[in-house]
Amino acid sequence: IAAMTIAMLLNDWCVRSFGMRVTYIGAMGIFIFGGLMGGLSNNIDLVILARCLQGIGAGIAQPLAMVLILQVFPVEQRGRAMGLLSVGIMAAPAMGPTVGGVLVDAFNWQYVFFMSVPVPAIGIFLATIFMPGKEQARRLPEFDWTGLVLVSLCIVCSLTGLSSGQREGWGAPIISVLFSVGAVSGVFFVLWELLTPNPLLQVRVFVNRKFSASIIVGLVLSLGFYGSAYVVPLFVQTIQGYSPTRSGLLMIPGGVFMMLMLPIAGRLADKLPGYQMTLFGLGVYGCSSLLMMQAGTDTAFWVFASWLMLGRLGQAAMMPTMMVTAVSALKQEHLSQGAGALNFMRNLGGAIGVNVIAVTLLQRTAFFSDAFAGLQTPDNSATQHFMSQLGHILSQLGWPFEMTHSGVLYLIGSSVYSQASMMAFRDVFLFIAVAFFVAMFPALLLRDWQPKPKSPSALAARSG
Repeated sequence: IAAMTIAMLLNDWCVRSFGMRVTYIGAMGIFIFGGLMGGLSNNIDLVILARCLQGIGAGIAQPLAMVLILQVFPVEQRGRAMGLLSVGIMAAPAMGPTVGGVLVDAFNWQYVFFMSVPVPAIGIFLATIFMPGKEQARRLPEFDWTGLVLVSLCIVCSLTGLSSGQREGWGAPIISVLFSVGAVSGVFFVLWELLTPNPLLQVRVFVNRKFSASIIVGLVLSLGFYGSAYVVPLFVQTIQGYSPTRSGLLMIPGGVFMMLMLPIAGRLADKLPGYQMTLFGLGVYGCSSLLMMQAGTDTAFWVFASWLMLGRLGQAAMMPTMMVTAVSALKQEHLSQGAGALNFMRNLGGAIGVNVIAVTLLQRTAFFSDAFAGLQTPDNSATQHFMSQLGHILSQLGWPFEMTHSGVLYLIGSSVYSQASMMAFRDVFLFIAVAFFVAMFPALLLRDWQPKPKSPSALAARSG
């Protein structure tokens, strides 16, 4: 995700330098090479490098679709177009976990990489036919190498600090250095982009009220999108013992439902005020996360799937509206930069969100584990009764007498950890819900505070 986030900032320069067609074909070529490298890898370092290459290819190509839509469709049809685009965006996350789970269960993980090759290959073939080429030959524009180094340092150091803080200790010197370098490079990146004549990211677009509000909502939307894709399969595999295939199947109903709702949401985005659709989506997704707090070891498959479907309804209401509202507030010459900035911030929110969720899950699991373990004392009658029952069961299973006590302690520890993990997952779902409810405040900034001028016919009817 970090590589894809950084690569999105390269899109504007690549399009101005080489045109849309060459940019897309080059990006998909990098993606295919990464897929083949990952499938042929025999160590974790090559796998990480392959995923970075795939992220770079996807990051360069992703903003192109939005820019094309803004250039082809008139303002009154952009919501419908964004809804159709969102269907394509959601098709892969809906089907990907299931296909990946089947491949892992039936074959091995290398096939997950190999299966990522055919789709971009088809995309390259279609791009040679339909995508526009470079308008005219001209000298390559200057590239903002300083900005690229600064933003890369900021993102890589910050995410590395977040992901390593629990393992190394949040007060460890290396973690402090990582966060310090990330913060300083981030500040210098913003200052440099304000001063350089050829910025990698046009920071001035954030002055627009609607654009900035859309960015904040997009960050939260990415938190829910990437967060649910991470935490829900992890929950059902850890707590309920689902296989990778079954956990992938759990995500399909919500993804299919969202794909059906997105065209409808796109049409509504052309007719209803953007802030109303956004508030509705944020509220619905927040309620979906609150419902997931009730999940336990015996939660039925379709009950969990219905909660996910409710959340996907909220996401469907927000996605086309957010994209249309954000870019419609910008000038024509800033559309490419604005689309890149929107996608950059959205994926940055997802990268940070997944790391924050992972850290929160680890911390809350450790907290509840310590709390529950402290209750397992010799004078706790419930614990003593549970231990005697476990010892009796192990004896009936034929365990040697000298190993029964250690086996009972192991089972007690596993039970405590499972209960702690379930409580930690509930706290994570609460965190996501609170984030969506809080995002309702910046969503109000999407409203047009000045009343629209009335039509001449309405004024004539009123005077008459």
